[in-house]
Amino acid sequence: MGKGSGTTRVDRRRDARRERLRGLLPRDGAVIGIDLRDEKQAIAVVDHDVRVLARKTVRVKAFRLGEAVAQARVRGFTAVAVACEPTGPRWLQVQRLCAERELPLVCIQPLVSHIARQQQDYTTHKTDECDCVMIARLAIELHCYIPEELDEAWAQLRHLGRRRAQLITSATASVQRVRDFLSVAWPVAPEACARPFDSVTWLAAMQVVTSRCGGRPEKLAAIGLAEFTALVRQAVAGWGGQRPASLVCRAVFAALASTEGVVVSHRRALLRRCADELGDLQRTRAQLRAVEADMVAVLGELGLSRLADIPGLTAVGAAAILAETGDPRRYDSSSSLARHAGLSPSGNASGAFEGQARISRRGRPGLRLTVWRAIWPLLIHNSVMAAKYAAMIAAADAAAAQAAQAQSGTGSRQASAAAAAQARRARARVACAASLLRWIYSMADCDAGWDPDVASGAASCQHAPAARRRPPEQSFAASIRTGALDLLPDGGERARIRPEDHLADNPGQLSPGRPDLLTSPVERCRSRPARTRGRAQPACTT
Repeated sequence: MGKGSGTTRVDRRRDARRERLRGLLPRDGAVIGIDLRDEKQAIAVVDHDVRVLARKTVRVKAFRLGEAVAQARVRGFTAVAVACEPTGPRWLQVQRLCAERELPLVCIQPLVSHIARQQQDYTTHKTDECDCVMIARLAIELHCYIPEELDEAWAQLRHLGRRRAQLITSATASVQRVRDFLSVAWPVAPEACARPFDSVTWLAAMQVVTSRCGGRPEKLAAIGLAEFTALVRQAVAGWGGQRPASLVCRAVFAALASTEGVVVSHRRALLRRCADELGDLQRTRAQLRAVEADMVAVLGELGLSRLADIPGLTAVGAAAILAETGDPRRYDSSSSLARHAGLSPSGNASGAFEGQARISRRGRPGLRLTVWRAIWPLLIHNSVMAAKYAAMIAAADAAAAQAAQAQSGTGSRQASAAAAAQARRARARVACAASLLRWIYSMADCDAGWDPDVASGAASCQHAPAARRRPPEQSFAASIRTGALDLLPDGGERARIRPEDHLADNPGQLSPGRPDLLTSPVERCRSRPARTRGRAQPACTT
């Protein structure tokens, strides 16, 4: 709580963000709202009473909007700002044009505009001309944020991360198709290996068989095991392997003559499609390895290779997370980073009612998925994370067992108990995923290496926070931000003037998420100050 005023830290941060936005959007200024499309751009100039002063629709590409924006500047206003939705890559052209003309730019989240569109007249009426006015109105009401300006290294890492996500999706689709085709054309083939699509030997053997058999795998049995192994050895190199596993080669060779479960009429066509899909999968995985190598190189260029020192987190995993988050030092706190991922708790209480809190799912879906994938090996190979997970599971199981002592039964009750236990494990994994983000924020912000004592909270971080990364100040905003600093009620805290502070309030678009990724009581009290009794409170913990 604030001293005497009754305001909380959340209130002070919210007021500070609004003051910074008001510095860019003064009450005596005008706002140029732009609705971006491919060939047509709708522009409207609106004052702070939401009166439309000018309107224009131009049929040009986004990168040729400079003249239209210059013509829309209204005389008699001390300040003019530009607002748009960050849809696709077109808004980057608007950001460039505003920087060249020294105009402040704010962005409106698509989710905010989607909700505001229905609030206008309770319908889903949508046109480009109406949307540009609505975008300007939302900016006037400060339902906006200041977009991030990436440098070349961070921009490259972000695009490499998106390319990696596309390749993973493509590779997964190819694997599913090959599995479906083989279930009809050659059902016994996947049984030759415990995890066939993780074995380069099995993949190379399938490629040899499907490309040479002509729809009849039993024909290759005539060449003998030694010749078949030699062909597989030549194909293994294309999958990133060095030498084939003899046990897998013998198992595949033994399955050549099997016709169990084969649908003969579709066999030749499906085996040909398997050969094509295996070729696509081979190329995709080769491209994926090259992209991941580039991501690790960019991670070293940014000076954050030490994140790979976290046990269970590879350099590729750390780079994939940073590709979604950007520079962790631009966030105000580790909780802001968790909110940006949509992993922050969303309360559900009113009066005497106390519902179950869930994660917000309003962050970046790609970041949430990347962290979720990265947390599984940490639960096995990271002792600190494994202990945290075990403690949360034990506490949740004990509470559930205590609540169900008087209840017993079979059938549906047992099934519901199993589902509840699965949900408790999912909540614990979500809390661990948020802790991983906090570790990354701590190591990047303090410029420190991995320390298990600090991560577990047994010791405090001895490193001072590193100098925070700030985007290059523009002449039109420097005086505004400097003036806003004196107006902020710090309440004993240092006011940080950064456009990226607004990312916490605008974490991303609506995502369906997963219904089982709920939050835990530990996560709900994450932001509360810890009580210290005779011991120093850790300054940089999970």
